[in-house]
Amino acid sequence: MADWKLSEWHTYLTQKLVMSKIKDTNVKMEPIIFNSSQNSVTVSVVIPIFNEKDTLETLINNISNSLIDKYSYEIICIDDGSEDGSTDILRQLAKKRKDLKAIILRRNYGQTPAMAAGFKNAEGNIIISLDGDLQNDPADIPRLINKLNEGYDLVSGWRNNRQDNTFTRLLPSKIANIIIAKLTGVSLHDYGCSLKAYRSELVADMNLYGELHRFIPALAYIEGARITELAVNHNPRRFGVSKYGLGRTFPVIMDLFTILFIKKFLTRPMHIFGCLGLTLMTLGLSSSIYLSIIKILGQDIGVRPLLILSVLLILTGVQLLSFGLLAELVMRTYHESQKRPIYRVREVIS
Repeated sequence: MADWKLSEWHTYLTQKLVMSKIKDTNVKMEPIIFNSSQNSVTVSVVIPIFNEKDTLETLINNISNSLIDKYSYEIICIDDGSEDGSTDILRQLAKKRKDLKAIILRRNYGQTPAMAAGFKNAEGNIIISLDGDLQNDPADIPRLINKLNEGYDLVSGWRNNRQDNTFTRLLPSKIANIIIAKLTGVSLHDYGCSLKAYRSELVADMNLYGELHRFIPALAYIEGARITELAVNHNPRRFGVSKYGLGRTFPVIMDLFTILFIKKFLTRPMHIFGCLGLTLMTLGLSSSIYLSIIKILGQDIGVRPLLILSVLLILTGVQLLSFGLLAELVMRTYHESQKRPIYRVREVIS
């Protein structure tokens, strides 16, 4: 009781006062239980789950074994609309284990929203993410934390000995990693590895939408994070089937365009729309002037395709300028309504 805060003493004394006034009645009040370990979690392990009933208990036990003697921790499993009984298993495990928190989503939203839900409910100063299929090795978690404590904000796992099909998984992934690294400016060997360690303040600055979980290092780089990678183990899949394949190529390309736009033009969208619009309008006006001159000289321009092209270029240029103005208004509304700064301060020295 000596460790109680002022607010806890106030609640305790208030209950005592109320109990003394109703002691002659049949009303029963539940005792207040104070958790002396509140906000003492150091590591939060976030795991999106979708149809992984065969791996859940083993995975949670392995994570616990890797952390129990080293850190205070919590395990957060987010059930993303599983249909194989994973939800019921999670409910049962969460009732038996104090270190497990189960978050059940109403339907299948995808890995990015599931991770966002886990990040929002995480209480640790360090957040670890990994897949629920046992291919990531929980024994690597302490190594990631040690690397993070060297002064980094994000440590990304690198599956340098990946246990996946060469043609359907390894080769496309290798090509994608090279392209993403070149375009985003974040040189990592393995963007697709879910096993990562983050500082909680970094996660708080990032908003995840769509399927941007694979681009978290690029989003963190935009926020000014110090990023590195660490070689980690990768196990063959023992149960179930992979949820990823070549069908993910198109969404990845679209998300990459989104990241590039956010990186370069989030706070100045008029720079790209305005530049394109003025370029097209200049081409259209130049063509129109040329057509006007030859019309004055007596040539027929009514059947020339260049006339239609000139009008199209001018109209497209005007539309792009309009888009730029609208994007500027949306950007200002986004930042000002949320009081979200356009910069990040690492430290203040005085």
